Amino acid sequence: MNIGDGGITVSYEPTPDEALRAHFYGLKEGLLSTYIVVAGALVIAAFYCFYIERPEAVVVTLALAVAVPIAAISSARGNLRSATAHMCVPTTLRLTADGLECRTDRFTITMLWSAYSNVENAREFWVLYVGGFPSGFILKRAYNAEQLAQIEGLLAPYEQAVIPEWRRRGQRP
Repeated sequence: MNIGDGGITVSYEPTPDEALRAHFYGLKEGLLSTYIVVAGALVIAAFYCFYIERPEAVVVTLALAVAVPIAAISSARGNLRSATAHMCVPTTLRLTADGLECRTDRFTITMLWSAYSNVENAREFWVLYVGGFPSGFILKRAYNAEQLAQIEGLLAPYEQAVIPEWRRRGQRP
């Protein structure tokens, strides 16, 4: 893949919603597993309460099985919104065959592609993972069609996870 001698450099400013969506997308699988376990444990507790003939406890645990994941998702979005606020500033991103450099007036980060544990190609962005956790994203709207094709070819070898097509489109079947 030839991305050019100087790489591809663009300047853009991610919106708070874009930063939130990119990081929530990256955390979604882990959060979903956790919520399923918590809701499942509460449903099992409801069956136990039914078995010991405590109908009021059955109602409470079933209500919690529904409410806890909803509240946790809302809380996670709020926490992510504040955690990603530093990304919503004018940014210059330079992609080369070796890695990327992200520059703002607050910070500069340079990372080799080999430092990422995975790159996930979503509809709006590429999510970059370090140690299995999302650490950044490359916003596709900042690039023209030719650049997107070059970047896709560059990042393809780093996409280690098998991503279902529905997740790439950002919707469930």
